[in-house]
Amino acid sequence: MKHIAVFGYSIMSLEVMKRLQQSQDQLVFIGQDEAEAELMEKQGFITQVIDFRDDEQLKAIGIGSHIDILFCFYPTDSDNVFLTISARAIAKNLTIIAIVDDPESAEKLLAAGANKIIDPYEICGRKTHEMLTRPEISNILDNTVFGRHDLNLVQIEIPKGSCLEDTEISDLKLGEKHNLILIGVVDKELGDELYFAVGEKEHHLDAGDLLVVLGAASEIKAFKASIACP
Repeated sequence: MKHIAVFGYSIMSLEVMKRLQQSQDQLVFIGQDEAEAELMEKQGFITQVIDFRDDEQLKAIGIGSHIDILFCFYPTDSDNVFLTISARAIAKNLTIIAIVDDPESAEKLLAAGANKIIDPYEICGRKTHEMLTRPEISNILDNTVFGRHDLNLVQIEIPKGSCLEDTEISDLKLGEKHNLILIGVVDKELGDELYFAVGEKEHHLDAGDLLVVLGAASEIKAFKASIACP
């Protein structure tokens, strides 16, 4: 079990704490005033109010002792830089994750001692690019990787007499028909090498070929049933 402290009230910090709440880790929200603390308490979180500019108060909440991970989610980069410098000076092995508003501040945060920088604009930009260039992949990821926790990576052998015999990889449309992601294929005519689907190389499917897919167990089971011999 890890001890995690989240500094700074924002939509981002609230969402992070909601997700971390599902784990066995111990969470505490550190507010700058009672109003922030009250908002988080209403969400069911343990809260404390301190002045993050005071090293003794940082130590009092566990920085340098039992806190393992620190999230810096203040709306201004200068506050996140200040907190990072202070926390790093106290705890050399602390994992510090900081959000950045101005991309130019990322280097400052890394120099201050942050282990990881979260740039919401970069994330949104990459997400938008995915939606514009590969909307089907984005939709699948939203419904599986980002929205579910019951993912499985399995290999499925195409049985003799299957409806997939004498078809092409492009005919599968796993995302559209089964909400699955095709990772790759082992084309037995070419040997035992796995060919990744991201390369978009066409493959003729035959009995004995292996499909490597990612998805929920129920959807994998349904797909296996759909390609079975009649």
